[in-house]
Amino acid sequence: MKKKLIAALAVVAISLGAGAALMPRAAAPEVRFATLSGEPVSTSSLRGKVLLVNFWSITCVSCIREMPKMAATYGKFAPRGYEMVAVAMSYDPPNQVAEFARKRALPFKVALDGDGSIARDFGGIRATPTSFLIDRRGRILKQYLGEPDWAELYALVEKALSDPA
Repeated sequence: MKKKLIAALAVVAISLGAGAALMPRAAAPEVRFATLSGEPVSTSSLRGKVLLVNFWSITCVSCIREMPKMAATYGKFAPRGYEMVAVAMSYDPPNQVAEFARKRALPFKVALDGDGSIARDFGGIRATPTSFLIDRRGRILKQYLGEPDWAELYALVEKALSDPA
């Protein structure tokens, strides 16, 4: 009897896991980014790429600590179709964001969320860092609150890049 119960529970767990894997993923919101370079960028214009949208602040210690790893991740995967937009929060002074990006030679797109609309469109982001990994079809694969688990992020990016869309 005990073996049958365990077997039944295992079947249920496997079925739930398979069902979750087949569930449609949420679409990333359609937003336009005001980049420091003045380049017009939107989530739809980046379709076809694997995209990381990272909400950060110049006053956030964790955000500043993770930026070198974000830059390294970008350097590793960008040649294969990976893109990143680091979105500074609405309370960050634009001149300080620009100075931070310049001093650290950030290799990815840096955007300003002057009115907070991008953070609102992504579900009301208040805590930084918060990142969203988005697949080539514009679907959210994973949301990270705080610094990502880098090994997991790399594995997800690898898998997403190998998906031809």
